[in-house]
Amino acid sequence: MTAPQMIAGSIKEAADYIRSKTDLKPEIGLILGSGLGILANLIENAVSIAYEDIPHFPTSTVEGHEGELLLGTIQGRPVVMMKGRFHMYEGYGPQVTAFPVRVMKALGVAGLLVTNAAGGVNTSFKPGDLMLLSDHLNLTAKSPLIGPNDDTLGVRFPDMSEAYSRRLREVAKTAAANQAFVFKEGVYAGLLGPSYETPSEIRMLRTLGADAVGMSTVSETIVARHAGIEVLGISCITNMAAGILDQPLSHSEVMETAELVKEKFLNLVVEIIPNM
Repeated sequence: MTAPQMIAGSIKEAADYIRSKTDLKPEIGLILGSGLGILANLIENAVSIAYEDIPHFPTSTVEGHEGELLLGTIQGRPVVMMKGRFHMYEGYGPQVTAFPVRVMKALGVAGLLVTNAAGGVNTSFKPGDLMLLSDHLNLTAKSPLIGPNDDTLGVRFPDMSEAYSRRLREVAKTAAANQAFVFKEGVYAGLLGPSYETPSEIRMLRTLGADAVGMSTVSETIVARHAGIEVLGISCITNMAAGILDQPLSHSEVMETAELVKEKFLNLVVEIIPNM
């Protein structure tokens, strides 16, 4: 069996297992970043499946990332939600961290909302801001598309000129305006981690055009675009990156800030989902 056949077989086995647990056919996928699992409260008639029970799924080992897949509806739209994601710094390759996106596609997902907790590189940002991703910098030195390409999953060289959908960004901006809120918008730099960046690295990222920095999202987005899925990305700016403020960085700060913005985030997602 060739490598593409093995990947396709693994996707099918995972999707078939999920279908055995529910008749729901999701149209929208959601991936939740650190501290943003509160979004799971939006799902109605939820069916929960532990990652460890899904064939070929890895498990999440990071605080703030619960390991379960939820299927149900939000505002009448059928969704599948990852409550906790996988990171390359946990020891997984990019193909593995993005594997759930492949499974989402197999289940019928056409639109993906990917969220993350990020450090603010743009000095005009502040903790608690929400940033729409207009683009990203893949600085992990890894791609989930390395290796033989399976043409049934996507083309060999997918176009990334619109990694994050302009249409969905406008949907999000309209939802925000209806709630008297204005999104920040900018470029997300995805690094390997798990250490936070040095002040010099942050100055480099700012020079390269980054507005926020984190350790996830890029492999998921690349695979989504390879699969023809439309992507909306939202970063919660949970802390200012190294060297901007005279204080150390910690994961507890990330979790605390995510907790503070949860209601704003929930209200926005409720309004965005029906229009994705």
